[in-house]
Parts: sequence; C-alpha cells; structure tokens
Amino acid sequence: MLVEPGSLSVFDKTVGQESATLDDMNSRDHFHAAAEPFTDVVEAVPVDAWSSPSPCEGWSAKDVVDHVITTQNDCLAGQQLPTVTVQGDPAEQWRTQRTHVAELLADPTIADREYDGAMGRTTIGATLGTFYGFDLIVHRWDVARAVGTDTQFTDDELELLESSIAGFGDHLYAEGICRPPVTVDPDASRQRRVLGLLGRTA
Repeated sequence: MLVEPGSLSVFDKTVGQESATLDDMNSRDHFHAAAEPFTDVVEAVPVDAWSSPSPCEGWSAKDVVDHVITTQNDCLAGQQLPTVTVQGDPAEQWRTQRTHVAELLADPTIADREYDGAMGRTTIGATLGTFYGFDLIVHRWDVARAVGTDTQFTDDELELLESSIAGFGDHLYAEGICRPPVTVDPDASRQRRVLGLLGRTA
C-alpha cells in the first residue's frame, strides 16, 4: 500500500483482518508463496541501495520492508506473541521475521487461533495468509522498483490482487492507503492494469 511514513494504515486494521475466505492451511500456503519471491527481491538489494526512494511517497526501500514487518507484528501483537524488532539490516530483519511467522503458522494452535476482526470472527492464519500475503506481493514490486529492478507477478498473484482490490472497494483509497487509480493504456499488460488500480505506474 501507499501509506504515510511512520503511520499504521487504518486499512490494516479495518479491512486486512477480514479475508478469512480460505481455510487456514490454504492461507498458510498463500503466505509462504508470497514470502518466497518477496525474500528473493529483498536479498538482492545492494547494501548501499536501501535508502533509495520507493514508489511509496516519502518511503525508502528500507521503509517499505520496515512497514511489512511492522504491520505483521501488529497482527501478532494483539495475540500476545513475540515480535521481531525493526532495526538493523533490512534483509536480516526480514529473514528473522519470515522464520518467525513460518514457525507460528506451522503450529495449528496459533494459526487456528480465532479473534474478532473489525468485520467478524477470523483466525491468525487466515489474516497472515490473505491480507498480509497481498501486502507481500504489492510491496515486493515497490522494493524492486526502488532499487532499479523489476518483478513480474504470476497469474495466480494477479488473480489474488484483482479479487482483493475488488473486495476492499473504496477502503483501498482512503487517506493514507493507496493513491487513486491511475489511467493506463487500454492495451497495457495485466500487471500494469493491476498496478494502476493500486495507484502505481509501471
């Protein structure tokens, strides 16, 4: 998302916790599927490029990774579980975070733990697998673009983004989340059209 630096997106709290449409095992699979290519992009960032500006206005590549970790921790903190501190080398911090979340999701007593989201009962596994999976896909592109590279979304990722965008509705464009959609050429690729819906220009 395109959010104000230093703020926790209202979107994360009001919409991100409601996507419990998949069973928890599928949600865990979704998280891992999104985390792997995100990790590949993060690991490839040169040490001196972390301060490069990202497509998220006012945020560097490091800020984007910090946001990903912080919002995941916000979900977990409400469950009185340990969190990863955002400091030091972003790649190392993300490796630690990914390992930590994978361990939590591997434990069904945690992944299946229910709690009340803003729009109903859901689970930690569903939240991490759906909304935070969506977040990993979008911010993977942001980090890649920040350091002058690119990343291609798979058909499955594009389908997930399209369905999520439709489900989020106008919440997606509330203040501090995504910019309004940008116009793209009618013959633009599917990825460019999706990025345009997210207020991003490829």
